[in-house]
Amino acid sequence: MAQQEFRTERDSLGELQVPQRALWGAQTQRAIENFPLSGLTMPRAFIRALGLIKWAAAGANGELGLLPSATARAIQAAALEVAAGRHDAHFPVDVFQTGSGTSSNMNANEVIARLASRRSSTPVHPNDHVNMGQSSNDVIPTAIHVAAAMLLMEELLPALGRLREVLEAKATETDGIVKTGRTHLMDAMPIRLGQEISGWAAQVTQAQERLGECLGRLARLAQGGTAVGTGINTHPRFGAKVAVLLGEHTGVAFAPADNPFAALSSPDTAVELSGQLRGLAVSLLKIANDLRWMNSGPLAGLGEIRLPALQPGSSIMPGKVNPVIPEAVAMLAAQVIGNDAAITVAGQSGNFQLNVMLPLIAYDLLQSLTLLANGARVLADKAVAGMEVEHERLAAVLDRNPMLVTAMTPVIGYEKGAAIARKAYQQGRPIREVAREETDLTEAELDRLLDALDLTRGGIKG
Repeated sequence: MAQQEFRTERDSLGELQVPQRALWGAQTQRAIENFPLSGLTMPRAFIRALGLIKWAAAGANGELGLLPSATARAIQAAALEVAAGRHDAHFPVDVFQTGSGTSSNMNANEVIARLASRRSSTPVHPNDHVNMGQSSNDVIPTAIHVAAAMLLMEELLPALGRLREVLEAKATETDGIVKTGRTHLMDAMPIRLGQEISGWAAQVTQAQERLGECLGRLARLAQGGTAVGTGINTHPRFGAKVAVLLGEHTGVAFAPADNPFAALSSPDTAVELSGQLRGLAVSLLKIANDLRWMNSGPLAGLGEIRLPALQPGSSIMPGKVNPVIPEAVAMLAAQVIGNDAAITVAGQSGNFQLNVMLPLIAYDLLQSLTLLANGARVLADKAVAGMEVEHERLAAVLDRNPMLVTAMTPVIGYEKGAAIARKAYQQGRPIREVAREETDLTEAELDRLLDALDLTRGGIKG
């Protein structure tokens, strides 16, 4: 590039060239040059949280008389622009950077300072003004909590609510349909389709409850601990004021962490949340795989349901349609499980007063929240809601299910039942026909014992 496309910036290490139109300054430029590692940048939710923290910090410092009111207002206006996503292109720092996230914090400080300086009659300094009363060591853990809490409240929990609603409606709709149950992928006793789907709905409900319990701990913020947890160079009421302002803006009841030393060095709540997200991923993977099995076919598979046909399934086989939504959900679930493994390792990297893998935790945790929210939503709306039942297929398979003999064993005994089941399976005949030949049971007794719908209600039929 020509020299006129750059400007000279300075920091404590000296001068360097920064693109003329860039809002960032010297420290961000050094990070760009030092960490050309992945091409991955910090997610939108994280930048939003950084903007909101800088907005709240300027407000708190203004209220405490530490910043001139005009400077505080200029910083706040610029910070809200960052939070709204108007300047995301000016946050180029790689995820894999200094472990405290200092480069991302300074990226925000520099961008906001430049924007605020345009609004102010006096220059706004990224460290002295935007970063007043703060350290990367408390800003980045706070940003992780704020971003995660907001994604949880605004995206994931509503998406799970939608999935639960669709599953419960489908369970009610199909509650009178009896099908063959399966254990070990082998025929088992009958179950109502509605009962099967209700199990999926319960998994989602339990995930909602677990995530809701985690939210209270996410609302505890490290802000105010500054460098090592002692609150050096910040007003003693700063952290509490920041939490109040963030709470008023977001609707989340933020408060200072009970112990800032733990909050800076041990991202245990982020690890806890990741574990709950892994559990949800396992649940969605189970549901997605059940849907794939039940949809398999149309001739050589189970063929119990038809999922919506969303796109051609093969570039070579005309007419093929695949269960694309369950497959996509299964893949994102695998990614979330992998993210949890990385977060587990990162969570162990708190050395004395600071964890040194905070950007990795931020990236993977926020990605998991986003993936699961999107996955729950598309699974509900593009798979479960449009699912159709293959009634004839279910009835035909149920009629020849040799495990129906289980209902007769209290009357005829286990050994006799096993012999009848074996004969029915070998000859491809319904249990009722073979039982009629091999026992003295009357038609009325057979009707009572082999009522498939009644069998789904449990209890002893003898």
